[in-house]
Amino acid sequence: EGQLVESGGGLVQPGGDLRLSCQASGFTFGHYDMTWVRQAPGKRPEWVSTISHGGSNTYYADSVNGRFTISRDNAKNTLYLQMNSLKPEDTAVYYCASGGLRIGETSPIEYDYWGQGTQVTVSS
Repeated sequence: EGQLVESGGGLVQPGGDLRLSCQASGFTFGHYDMTWVRQAPGKRPEWVSTISHGGSNTYYADSVNGRFTISRDNAKNTLYLQMNSLKPEDTAVYYCASGGLRIGETSPIEYDYWGQGTQVTVSS
């Protein structure tokens, strides 16, 4: 059974940086495109970014493009999200997900595996 475990969330001031990690196990990580999705309180989930299985192609939501960087280390079965210049509107629970047929999907049922999430709070 595949599993995804996110870490690295926390409280950061506006303008600060955080790096999220997602450790995969129980499946062939390097065969799957990987995605970050976030959900702010009281709002619908928002697709953030996707990286292809080999890491050569990356995609970003307009709201994070230029500030966030998705990457992966297939040897370590780990996905990353480097978040720079954080804004209060980036406050959300961040989930990593594997698989997915289309860029931009936000529902867990559209992915093969979905993590438990890590809280990111941007506040002064």
